[in-house]
Amino acid sequence: MKNKFFIVTTVPISLSFFRGQLRFLSQEFDICAISSQPENLVNFGKQEGVRTYCVPMRREISLWRDLISLFYLISFFVRERPKIVHGNTPKASLLSMLAAKLTGIPVRIYMCHGLRYQGCGGIMRKVLMCMERISCFCATNVIAVSQGVERTLVLDRICPKRKCKVIGFGSANGINLDLFNPEKISKLEIRKHLNIPNSAFMFLFVGRIVKDKGIDELVWAFNKLSQFRSDIFLILVGSEERSLNPISMHSREIIESSSNIYAVGQQFDVKPYMVSSNIFVLPSYREGFGMVLMEAGALNIPAITTDIIGCNEIIVQGENGIVIPSKNKLALYNAMKYAVENPCELQRMASNARSMIASRYEQKMVWNALLKEYQTILKAH
Repeated sequence: MKNKFFIVTTVPISLSFFRGQLRFLSQEFDICAISSQPENLVNFGKQEGVRTYCVPMRREISLWRDLISLFYLISFFVRERPKIVHGNTPKASLLSMLAAKLTGIPVRIYMCHGLRYQGCGGIMRKVLMCMERISCFCATNVIAVSQGVERTLVLDRICPKRKCKVIGFGSANGINLDLFNPEKISKLEIRKHLNIPNSAFMFLFVGRIVKDKGIDELVWAFNKLSQFRSDIFLILVGSEERSLNPISMHSREIIESSSNIYAVGQQFDVKPYMVSSNIFVLPSYREGFGMVLMEAGALNIPAITTDIIGCNEIIVQGENGIVIPSKNKLALYNAMKYAVENPCELQRMASNARSMIASRYEQKMVWNALLKEYQTILKAH
């Protein structure tokens, strides 16, 4: 009989961190994916071939509703008695690790994908740090998705070093190099659709259109550069969140008025946008790992990114991209200007991009490393 392995996220979309991996792990374990939003959860379970269990959970702090969620988890764990509970995302990690500890589950793994408190200040920062400490305290093992996350967990006294570990080079799921293969994707489709000349230089951003992603700095730098170059374009792929961490009104006005900026909203498939671009730009303030950088690299697209956790592990200065200080719009402008004016250097970095990603984050390699770690942890307990 296979050991029960329960993986928990607050919302089903976060289970996409493990797409393909759960089907792989189900060869060894009896996998159950636990999350909210029953319809989306059931659909994910069918795609992965694993069973699911719905627990109502909310991303925002709500003491009464969180207690109800905790009760659901405790009841399910008592009834099912899993060997391993694997918590992910801040709220689900807190609740699942607490429920697993209270019910005596032997292996409690908290996978830390990022540190939400880094983007907050005051009371909220203290609350979020406290949540992280509780998750780490209740866990038997903490897996960080990057060296930077592990280092910060230890330095901020969130988790003792003996309990925290990075598997391989990091990443929760690695990357499917067959799916992200530049030879299988048209490089002209998006340019033709947006009426961008093939000879024009195209910058690309993929992510939430919010302040913490460095959108204000990106729009400022591009706007300044476009005053000297008319043959450059900026494509913004992602949904704008106006109620939470919004970009400035000035940035929004530039985006809406510029004929060289295309805000195309959230896209189901970002690969055609990536292969159509000359360089990817992620000037984020905080990341856990920066998965979009890995995806762009696999498609032979170099990147400009900030010197922050995760991003500075995927992008090596001058090798497969350019690393700049965070929140520095002038540094971003200079990096973007350099990319436009030095096509040979850009091509050299592009030629390194895919091989650097393949050597560290190939998906099956990451899956096998994680499976080996789970087996080792299970034996130890």
